[in-house]
Amino acid sequence: MSAVLTSPSSTRPAWANRFRSIVIEGPIGVGKSSLAMKFAQRFGYVPLMEAPQENPFLAKFYRDSSRYALPTQLFFLFQRIDQLREITQRDLFSEWIVSDFMIEKDSLFAQLTLSDEELALYQKIYDAQRPQAPTPDLVILLQASADALIDRIKERGVPMEQNMSEDYLRRLSEAYIQFFHHYDASPLLVVNTEQLNPIDRDDDFDALISQIAGFKGRRAFFNALQES
Repeated sequence: MSAVLTSPSSTRPAWANRFRSIVIEGPIGVGKSSLAMKFAQRFGYVPLMEAPQENPFLAKFYRDSSRYALPTQLFFLFQRIDQLREITQRDLFSEWIVSDFMIEKDSLFAQLTLSDEELALYQKIYDAQRPQAPTPDLVILLQASADALIDRIKERGVPMEQNMSEDYLRRLSEAYIQFFHHYDASPLLVVNTEQLNPIDRDDDFDALISQIAGFKGRRAFFNALQES
């Protein structure tokens, strides 16, 4: 899926000049795509979005992961490479970009799902094809417990996701924690979404924006709880 242009916002906040390129990341079901689109609509960012519905192997992967892991992974890899090549060919200095994926974490899924032989093949392809993607100015990592992710996936009711193994989701959630524990390429804001819902609640969204506006240093944590 190609990047979709939005009209520049006449009310783009001052903090946006520090964070022209934002990546919102997190495991399946945490809400990263919805939040990225809300950023794009509210502040005039160009959304660069994953398109899982375009992957013809994904539904089959959720039913039979060992058989379809490699084609599923390679399709996503080439899809992301195409998107990043498109965006790097444009004038990045005249645009604000928000994305719901980063190419660096692509191997996270490969390590979870591929056999040793498949992983070796994937790594060769990845190393040969990987574009020089620009480093984001800010990465926002959305976190939630595996149980919360399972409930959200069931609630949103995407048919192919209903065949997803709960064990896979738990392992994926832990892999995200480990990956971003060591991530230091960009400033990182870790957001606990167990009680926070910046997608559906405007007060929560405004609280998150306040955290971004006041962000300093390389890493920060936002664990606000809703009052009962």
